[in-house]
Amino acid sequence: MTPADNREKAFLCARAALDHKAVDLVILEVKKLSSFTDYFVICSGHSDRQVQAIAGHIEERLKEGNFRPLSVEGKREGRWVLLDYGDVVIHVFYQPVREFYDLERLWADAPRIDLPARPPRRKEA
Repeated sequence: MTPADNREKAFLCARAALDHKAVDLVILEVKKLSSFTDYFVICSGHSDRQVQAIAGHIEERLKEGNFRPLSVEGKREGRWVLLDYGDVVIHVFYQPVREFYDLERLWADAPRIDLPARPPRRKEA
């Protein structure tokens, strides 16, 4: 995959998370700071069930694009789910757990990437 494809995969993950009402979504470009991934997508849910639903929806959306995770951790508990897709790693937190670990502070040197607006849908003629 090209760097542009990796960024688009991060955007796909972010949009899937937002589809399930994820909050405080952040995309960090960590490729110059990390040897194991290019992007972190970090978001939160208000309950363990919402965290599980967000993570599950991200998996479904990526599966539609023929992407399979290298690993999935924490889904059963729903406190901090980590979805590792190699070049994109997604962290879905229950909000109090996110505040405790504060990944954004740990990766403060990583540039934040804005999620572009979705293109408007075409009206059918």
